[in-house]
Amino acid sequence: MQDISASTLVEMTIGLASGLNDEDRFNKLLDAIRKTIQCDSVALLSIQGDTLTPLAIQGLTRDTLGRRFIVHEHPRFEQICLSKAPVRFDASSPLPDPFDGLLLDHDGDLPMHSCMGLPLLFGDTLLGILALDSLEPELFQNIPDRSLEVLSAIAASTLKMAMTFSQLERQAKQSQQRLQELNEEAWERDGGEIIGSSQAMLTLKSDIEVVAPSDFNILIHGETGVGKELVARTLHHQSNRRKQPLVYVNCAAIPENLVESELFGHVKGAFTGADKNRSGKFSLADGGTLFLDEIGELPLAAQSKILRALQNNEIQPVGQDNVQNINVRVLAATNRDLKEEVAQGRFRADLYHRLTVYPILVPPLRQREGDIALLSGFFLEQARRKLGIVQLKMGPEALRYITLYSWPGNVRELEHVINRAALKSRARNHHRSVITVTNEDIGILDNTSTLDMAIVEPMAEGSNEAISVNLRQATEAYQRQLIIAALEESEFNWAKASRALETDRANLTRLAKRLGITVTKEHRISH
Repeated sequence: MQDISASTLVEMTIGLASGLNDEDRFNKLLDAIRKTIQCDSVALLSIQGDTLTPLAIQGLTRDTLGRRFIVHEHPRFEQICLSKAPVRFDASSPLPDPFDGLLLDHDGDLPMHSCMGLPLLFGDTLLGILALDSLEPELFQNIPDRSLEVLSAIAASTLKMAMTFSQLERQAKQSQQRLQELNEEAWERDGGEIIGSSQAMLTLKSDIEVVAPSDFNILIHGETGVGKELVARTLHHQSNRRKQPLVYVNCAAIPENLVESELFGHVKGAFTGADKNRSGKFSLADGGTLFLDEIGELPLAAQSKILRALQNNEIQPVGQDNVQNINVRVLAATNRDLKEEVAQGRFRADLYHRLTVYPILVPPLRQREGDIALLSGFFLEQARRKLGIVQLKMGPEALRYITLYSWPGNVRELEHVINRAALKSRARNHHRSVITVTNEDIGILDNTSTLDMAIVEPMAEGSNEAISVNLRQATEAYQRQLIIAALEESEFNWAKASRALETDRANLTRLAKRLGITVTKEHRISH
């Protein structure tokens, strides 16, 4: 590469200005870079605190977008971030490459190769970096520094377009708050980012952005394991109450005789064992947010007290005559169909309507097309750090395997499977710096033994239809068996059966109908 010509520069600038959105502009930028510099992969990463987040990639596996790179854990990234000029790494550099094993067209450890990084500076502020890799050693050594400086400036300007001054100020303010407030520390420790770019998740993120700044009470509903608690924490974090506490309550874990005391507090002597005054969760959340997880498990008596608190902004501790004024926003979550619970008399209709001013549905993983790869990358990077592995990646067959699985346990199940597979893979490949998770490490995923066989041993050409039919039949047979067993165990009570299967009652009845399962008045199952 020589100096960038004026025509090339004009073409690059026009392409960036015509981008429809940030993602489009980022990809146009990478297109322009690859036309100017010969490379096998290029990645644009933004920096927030000590973490680099991929915004756009080319030549790397899709799961790279889901990874979050802690700068001090990756020596090459650390050198780039500390530099004011382009950084080239010798082909013989002993420093591990963060993208080792992630190149699309190269499976396994990277051989001798070229690596270069460009810090993206706006004034004295580091916005992110550009990272380039080539399988041809010494490829980047003769590129003029001036050409790289021009590229860095254009990339930094493009990235700046996506970061307004108000956003930068808010990020700086949030960084300070994390050092001062316990709830912000928990947010940073537990991970607050909602990973996903599917249409279902874009809709969810849009809903959160719309309703978070308000004081509306919110009902978050969705299947077990979809991430309802993460949505609640995100709503709180994006609200005007983020400086105040977020108090968590698992309604299903409170004994029925202690619900009122737990939620509203009690005074000394209110009941046997009440040897001192105790503040309830509503009082602890005063000025902030109260997250009532599994609210559908609360008894009707407690529901009426919560309704009063929401209507009048006041509570009455057990054993106390006077009421206390409070200012609490309630976020409630459930995997039940509360409308059906209302119809059955198990949930108060007035409380249901009070909570559903702006209901939020968290989609199941099976409806989030393309997100499994991103989540896999996120969990793989977490597992890599915890296990002290230089690089951990998902093999292509393994990624295809988990992408085709239905994930009844949703994101939580995916996280557990990847952590378990990472442990198995490390045990098998403890001597390698780049460890690849395979189908063997993942194992059979419940009702997908037929799918597993189809992936590991593909059928002959022209038999795709047979694979699809066999998989569908095997899956439906397994689902039918589980539902019938749950119904018999729950004495043909659909609500109990849905709880046993950890699914929504309405979804269960619809699935049963599709599978041809009916229950007669004499409690006989036909299918």
